[in-house]
Amino acid sequence: MSDQAAPVTYASAGVDTHAGDKAVELMKDAVRATHGPQVLGGVGGFAGLYDASALLTYRKPLLATSTDGVGTKVAIAQAMDVHHTIGYDLVGMVIDDIVVVGAKPLFMTDYIACGKVVPERIADIVRGIAGACEVAGAALVGGETAEHPGLLEPDEYDVAGAATGVVEADALLGPERVRAGDVLIALGASGLHSNGYSLVRRVISLAGWELDRDVPEFGRTLGAELLEPTRVYAADCLALAADPGAGVHAFTHVTGGGLAANLARVLPEGLVATVDRSSWVVPPVFDVVRRLGSVPWTDLQNTLNLGVGMVAVVEANGVDAALARCRELGLPAWELGTIAAAEDLAADVSAEVISGTKGVHGGGVRLVNDYRTS
Repeated sequence: MSDQAAPVTYASAGVDTHAGDKAVELMKDAVRATHGPQVLGGVGGFAGLYDASALLTYRKPLLATSTDGVGTKVAIAQAMDVHHTIGYDLVGMVIDDIVVVGAKPLFMTDYIACGKVVPERIADIVRGIAGACEVAGAALVGGETAEHPGLLEPDEYDVAGAATGVVEADALLGPERVRAGDVLIALGASGLHSNGYSLVRRVISLAGWELDRDVPEFGRTLGAELLEPTRVYAADCLALAADPGAGVHAFTHVTGGGLAANLARVLPEGLVATVDRSSWVVPPVFDVVRRLGSVPWTDLQNTLNLGVGMVAVVEANGVDAALARCRELGLPAWELGTIAAAEDLAADVSAEVISGTKGVHGGGVRLVNDYRTS
């Protein structure tokens, strides 16, 4: 046996269960605010309970589920000691992946791993998640905070989550509905969202820029721009899909891999989407990263969203209605391109094919014209 004088306790090993209890007390009101009558048991149970009786009204309900994290954007939040917005990034990455099939989000759970539980910090993170769940129309039914001393530094943490939604089988959106003649409607991003931060952080590190640097192109500090929360599209996408005049056939969420790679995921065999890169002005943050790091456009467009966070694929005669609905929702939107049969594009020599990608369903994407910057 060891001759050490002091006994080893869980607290002396670096885990403070009392701090975890305090964090729950600080966050529980924000979590409860996401609960409707479908949520049973309140906050603090072993499992989140959700009354699924409403699914009995569906003819053929399909459950949709997704899981994701925020990525290295959490390093920016930690460096700035600002933690109440990172939850919007988590919800945007998780819930907006199930909305693309037309699924209404039902509930979400979260997981936070940290080096040390600081109750106020954990509560800020969860308040952000809860606030974004309210925006998305989902209940935050449970979560877990794990203290990992020795694995993570005291001020380090990572967040992840999972969500479940439901869609009527005959209302399912996706490549099966996409047709030649459909039109692409871009839904504007709020900023970098939550992808490509390894590239962005590398660029600003090599440039020697500090997060408190005022950047004229942003009208605020570098850190404030990099921490801009991800736009949560869920409620707006569902409203757009429910508009009979819009004729929505599919959505694609522009996350890791950029616009072309994600758009290709909803295109069936034999169809090609043509994206007009001159149809919008690339927001300043992307151009600053490009210029500061001499990042090639090809690398930039394959990593970052460049200002397009979501794309709706709509019927040609639904474009005006879709754009009008987006204006009502306060959602920046514009016509991004078109979809055509591959054989019809073969003889089109007037369009300059800059690059292309082929998706899991066999469809392709081509990018034409040059990006516009301010």
